Amino acid sequence: MFTEIESLLRENPGLKAKVIASKIGKDRSEVNAFLYAQSERFRKDDEHRWYLTRPHELRISLPADTWVNAKLFEDALERGDSPLASPCNSIVIILSKDSKLLLDAMARLLALCNQLARDGKTVFVDCSNAISTHGYFDRVGFFRLLDPRVNVKPSRPQQSRADIYEAGNDGLVEMAMIEPTSPDENIPLRLQECFKKIADSKYWTGIFTVLTELFNNVRDHSQTSIAGFAALQYYRKGRKRHVQAVFSDSGRGIWGTLGPILETKYSPLAKRIRQSGIHEGVALIQEIFREGGISSNDDDGRGLGLKRTADFAHKFNAQITVRQHKYEVEVHYSESGQIEFSSRMDMHELEGTHVCFDFFLDGT
Repeated sequence: MFTEIESLLRENPGLKAKVIASKIGKDRSEVNAFLYAQSERFRKDDEHRWYLTRPHELRISLPADTWVNAKLFEDALERGDSPLASPCNSIVIILSKDSKLLLDAMARLLALCNQLARDGKTVFVDCSNAISTHGYFDRVGFFRLLDPRVNVKPSRPQQSRADIYEAGNDGLVEMAMIEPTSPDENIPLRLQECFKKIADSKYWTGIFTVLTELFNNVRDHSQTSIAGFAALQYYRKGRKRHVQAVFSDSGRGIWGTLGPILETKYSPLAKRIRQSGIHEGVALIQEIFREGGISSNDDDGRGLGLKRTADFAHKFNAQITVRQHKYEVEVHYSESGQIEFSSRMDMHELEGTHVCFDFFLDGT
């Protein structure tokens, strides 16, 4: 029974005894007794979900037969230990049958893999059951930016389709590296030119500002040896036609950059954050989107990027999500036009700042 349960929990950590019993065809009471008797091998959390005590590898399975967005990606991570904090030296990320990733999920997967590789962990990305997604990874430039120490199954193509066909799709800007020391200043222009081809001219000025400001945010504040990146994808099909743009870095994050200077440079703001009663990082992001003008640079005008992004989102009913170390903040607006925030807390670690901007072309 040990081998059956060990194999099951390695693939699907966090199952309850009733589910384990049904999966291996045993009586629930028999399985419960076995698990409790093997406390050195299995552990149970407060919700009576079982895990391997010391797995030699951590396996993360993404959902099958669906489009995986950032929320579903994070849900999959949270079914097991945090990859970055886990004692496991081997991390296996499995794309289940016909699992397809939206750009926001792909960006988080790329950032996570590169951070794990930097930390010396052995990382596997298994696309054996999602061959079309493997092809999309190649086309969008995912493999170009993926740390070469990360193992991929099937193997990475010898020649990148992103290199061959770059700029050949009006609805795609392939993942473009933002080098910490010498960023390519043409990236915002490439994003803007793509947007011009798919959206009405009435949107151009606002979206150009947004794309430039989000690029500047990665360029100026990432403070890391891991390169950031940006990408854009136009989704033509589905209930709502929309453009998704992502900007990602693996640096210190917004609180890590601005938190240390709040007391000396923005003492009234620091006081408001302390008195807000909410997480300090979440409170800071809310202040940035409401008021702007908060920057670690001497020029406060450099701190208006996310505020300008929020203004555009309000005008054209776009959505913004900002992922930080262990939390994320979503910006949205009420029917009356009031800015509102929702947050997800106690997430697994992911270093840096990861912004997703969703713009719906039909204005809904």
